[in-house]
Amino acid sequence: MAVVVVGYVAKPEGEAALGAAVDEARLRDATLVAVLSHVAGSDDSTGHDGVELRRRVETVLLESGVAFEVRGLTQGSDPADDIVTVAAELTAELIVIGLRRRSPVGKLLLGSNAQRILLDASCPVLAVKAPA
Repeated sequence: MAVVVVGYVAKPEGEAALGAAVDEARLRDATLVAVLSHVAGSDDSTGHDGVELRRRVETVLLESGVAFEVRGLTQGSDPADDIVTVAAELTAELIVIGLRRRSPVGKLLLGSNAQRILLDASCPVLAVKAPA
């Protein structure tokens, strides 16, 4: 069966990516695999712990009606690596990620997960922005 992988964070760009990934999974009759990085039981920057975040994503996906799997990974604590690794492992047809605006200094200091996913993924990547 076809697989669509989505990188999810509890922010507007993560919500946009999840919504687009559900749409793509429906169009492709695919299983949706949501990758929640940095969820090893500790609070993330939004105040959600890993268990709460997983439950929230599972609820959205159950309501969507698509076949799904949720993975919470911490491989080296790098979301880009987590997403690319899962997509390669499952031979995904598509990766869906959310984008946000960043300052030039922010890009320099923190790197760009989106850029790394776009360059390293072996399948097409759909990048979506959160509504303004």
